[in-house]
Amino acid sequence: MFRTYLIQLLLIIAFACSGTQLLAQNVKQLEEERKQTLQKLETTSKMLDETKKWQKSSLNKLSLLNKNINERTHLIKTMSKEISQLDVEIKTMGQEIEQLERRLENLKNDYARLVQEAYINRSIYSKIMFVLSAETFDQSLRRIRYLKEYSDYRKHQVSEIEKVKAQIEQKKDSISKHKSTLVVVVKEKEVEATKLSQEQKKEKKLLTDLQKKEKNLRKELDAQQKKANDLNKRIESLIAEEIRKAENLNKSKGKSTTSKVSTLTKEEVLLSGNFEKNAGRLPWPVSNGFISGHYGIQPHPVLKHVTTNNKGIYIQTPANSTARAVFDGVVTQLFSVPGSNNAVIIQHGEYRTVYANLTDIYVKIGDKVSTKQAVGKIFTDSEKDNKTELYFQIWKNKNLLDPEKWLAR
Repeated sequence: MFRTYLIQLLLIIAFACSGTQLLAQNVKQLEEERKQTLQKLETTSKMLDETKKWQKSSLNKLSLLNKNINERTHLIKTMSKEISQLDVEIKTMGQEIEQLERRLENLKNDYARLVQEAYINRSIYSKIMFVLSAETFDQSLRRIRYLKEYSDYRKHQVSEIEKVKAQIEQKKDSISKHKSTLVVVVKEKEVEATKLSQEQKKEKKLLTDLQKKEKNLRKELDAQQKKANDLNKRIESLIAEEIRKAENLNKSKGKSTTSKVSTLTKEEVLLSGNFEKNAGRLPWPVSNGFISGHYGIQPHPVLKHVTTNNKGIYIQTPANSTARAVFDGVVTQLFSVPGSNNAVIIQHGEYRTVYANLTDIYVKIGDKVSTKQAVGKIFTDSEKDNKTELYFQIWKNKNLLDPEKWLAR
């Protein structure tokens, strides 16, 4: 009977502990998310501070301010979730403490009864007589086994009482820590909410200032579009030429070119497969930054009814940053386009990645590069608030892909 009771007791305690652990994991995840968002905010805030050296309003300032507002909004939402989760966990642990205290009381009462019974039957003689008075030999053995289990159970009860006491103290300590964390997060959330309000006011004013410069903005947009078109045409032409040469080489060797990968060596086929397996997990081509221009058709941040069609993504990063390879590959092209600085193309089997708007180049054609290896320094535009922005593309053969779907989130 007492063994069944013990099993039930242990199951209840184990279930109570596991419930708190699951909640703690959620709180930990939210805490980690909050820290990551704060790191991103620190980066964009520093970049935004850099623009204060330039008094005039600019699209770059607006872009950085928008990014800050989005990150801070996300931070506040994360904090709200964390506060709610902390409240839930504090309440849950409080209920678990009540259950453990009730269980402790039952354990103590049960142990007191065992001690009382042991006192009554404390003599060696009574135990011997209990065994000898059995009607059969088997019954004697069962009574001996019972006495041993009874003694073991008493010892186990003492151990369980100490264990439950320790669990109660541990949970009380956890509640105390969670309450302290709760106070800190609530205060931080209030501070962030104030900052968000200030940034939203700045954004509104900046947007109003820029809307007054519509003519200049349209002129600037036209110039940017021409540069982008020239760069994209050059990239497309170079990649098409690479593929054509590979096909011609295979034809001269008598190989069929009907297969998609027929122009590739065994090593390049393997590289293609590995690249493809890492979709959504590729490292960013910069160590620190954010996407300032998304892939595809995007609305202009100021001009109404005006859109741009980006053939890649723009990643803004702090000044003096370097571009790095997102995967192992071979450098196949180094080139420059007026107004877009230098660019590098790296082949990964069927796939290619393009890194443009570079000043210094750290690689040469034919180099085998490894994941995260620096390929060049990103150009910093001193005439545009020290804007440092990488243009990045991913191709599969002659087809453009959305880089955001390939990079780790």
